[in-house]
Amino acid sequence: MLRLIGLLLLIPLLDAVFLVVLAGSLGWQLVVLLVVLTALIGMFLARLEGRHTLAKIQRKAARGEAPTDELMDGALLLIAGAFLLTPGLVTDAIGFLLLVPLTRYPIRLALKKWVVVPYADSKTGGFASGGVYIGGFPGDDDETQPESSESGFEASNDVDFEDVDDSR
Repeated sequence: MLRLIGLLLLIPLLDAVFLVVLAGSLGWQLVVLLVVLTALIGMFLARLEGRHTLAKIQRKAARGEAPTDELMDGALLLIAGAFLLTPGLVTDAIGFLLLVPLTRYPIRLALKKWVVVPYADSKTGGFASGGVYIGGFPGDDDETQPESSESGFEASNDVDFEDVDDSR
C-alpha cells in the first residue's frame, strides 16, 4: 500500500519537473498549448474507445457471455480519462498508454494475472483460479461416508442396463 501511495506521489513530481524543464527550453506558452492539446485529443479518443467498448459489452451480454475483458477495458479507459484530464505531460502519456488498444491489452493481462486473480483467490480460498471443485462437501473424507444404508443394502453407483428391443 505504501508503494502505491509513493508511486501516486511520484507521478505529479515527475510531471512538474518535466513541465519546468520543457518550459525552460520551449517556452511556457508552447508547453501550455501542448498540455491542453494532448488533453483534448486524449479525451476525444477516450470517448471513441469508450463507445466502442460499451458496444462490445452490449454484444457479449446479448449473446449471454460474461464481458469480463470489456469491463476491465472500461475501467482502464476510465482511469485513462482521469490521467488525461490531469494537467501534465507524464500523466497524459500514462493516459495514452491506457487508451490505445495495442498497449491496453498487455496492461489488462498483467492486471488480471497480478491483481484480479490473486484478489479473487484470497476471497474464495483459491476457488477462483483452482478450477471447478468436484466431489462432495469440503472437509468430507471418504472414510466418513457410510458403506451401507440403514436397510442393510450396500450403496452402489453401478447401474445395469437391460437390452431393449427397439424394433417396434
